[in-house]
Amino acid sequence: MAACIPLSVKMSPSTLVGFSYVLREQLCSRQRLKPLTELCRQGYSVAAGQTAEDSSAAGFSGPLDHYNGLIGGGSLREDEHQKEVLQRLDQLHKTLRGYSNAPTSIFSMFFTKPKPPKGYYIYGDVGTGKTMVMDLFYSHVETEKKKRVHFHGFMLDVHKRIHRLKQSMPKRKAGKMAKSYDPIAPVAEEISEEACLLCFDEFQVTDIADAMILKQLFENLFLKGVVVVATSNRPPEDLYKNGLQRVNFVPFIAVLQKYCQTLPLDSGIDYRKQNKPSAGKLYFLSSEPDVEATIDKMFDELAFKQNDITRPRVLNVHNRKVRLNKACGTIADCTFDELCDRPLGASDYLEMSKLFDTIFIRHIPLLTLNKKTQARRLITLIDTLYDHKVRVVILADHPLEDIFVHDGDHSHDESHILMDDLGLKREEASSLSIFSGEEEKFAFQRTISRLTEMQTEEYWLEGDRSSKP
Repeated sequence: MAACIPLSVKMSPSTLVGFSYVLREQLCSRQRLKPLTELCRQGYSVAAGQTAEDSSAAGFSGPLDHYNGLIGGGSLREDEHQKEVLQRLDQLHKTLRGYSNAPTSIFSMFFTKPKPPKGYYIYGDVGTGKTMVMDLFYSHVETEKKKRVHFHGFMLDVHKRIHRLKQSMPKRKAGKMAKSYDPIAPVAEEISEEACLLCFDEFQVTDIADAMILKQLFENLFLKGVVVVATSNRPPEDLYKNGLQRVNFVPFIAVLQKYCQTLPLDSGIDYRKQNKPSAGKLYFLSSEPDVEATIDKMFDELAFKQNDITRPRVLNVHNRKVRLNKACGTIADCTFDELCDRPLGASDYLEMSKLFDTIFIRHIPLLTLNKKTQARRLITLIDTLYDHKVRVVILADHPLEDIFVHDGDHSHDESHILMDDLGLKREEASSLSIFSGEEEKFAFQRTISRLTEMQTEEYWLEGDRSSKP
């Protein structure tokens, strides 16, 4: 990185967008896409092939009625915390009937345009059903202008739009000063034309470029009548906690709280960790005798059912080649280094999720602060595989709960290089989350929760694509 950017220097949103592309890989920001129609698997089971779009045709009058139906059918256990949130979402679902944020036409000038209803920001611990209640709500909202997206995927799209708009600007002539151009408002305009309801999953801010533009972006979206419903593991006041230049981010929190009501959803139960039938042994320790041979046999048995031979596979991801050394049909046998010690990200893992229904991940080491970049990639990888029902078999050096540890020894950490690039002193940077590993520790709780569910029989059977068209 060529320039030093000390904390005291204020950067414009457009400058930060450019800076972000360099910083993103060093920080390995978690940019993940989520299927728009997927019902959450937290706390209840869904019939094979059923999607959120199917649910509204199942004879339910709204999300609360649907929730009660799942309880009555025995596929969901009643949770008063979930029900309280769904009562609010059910009312919003009714309010949104016939709602539009389309610009006022000449024919409607004499009528009062309805005021946009407030959205909701739902937060709570991992596995408590936040995504489930939002997906029930989303499936019943009666408008085509709605989008259900993963927050980091949404922000990745925002940055792509900003880049496209800036590239479309006329090139400045030599010797002439370039006119300042702020693309954020036009991007918000584009998005508001596409959707009057945005549903975000995992609202989490880890990227400085995202943090600096959120206030202006969302102010414009709200003023255009866009309604937002979001889920998060953090309350609004803890977003971007200990982040770089957080003082410039804090005004966004007030904007979010003005247009979205905050709803806690925390029953203290992680439904992914509820006792469910196991799919068998899928998590192995390196210390177990003959463990490599055992996993080799598992791979061979799965590969035998494939109409393919075992060979390397080259993936094409945005004009890049990503080579995997061992694959057979929809089965990939990878090492941790292959998946997480290379500069791969959400788009690479998304492509793997499309091609494979089972991925072996071998030799996951102890993830200390020295390996927090690799830890971020593992978090992104598991999130993406979970979102697309990809099955995993894991070989690790330590039990699942002990993979990521916080230690103070990072004297050889690449963080020191980044500190120097940013012009930060060691003591000045020690409290920032990008150096302390705080965000990784926080997010890894979700990884543990999801990997626990991914070892159940239900998840394993649903992830088998061989029986599906």
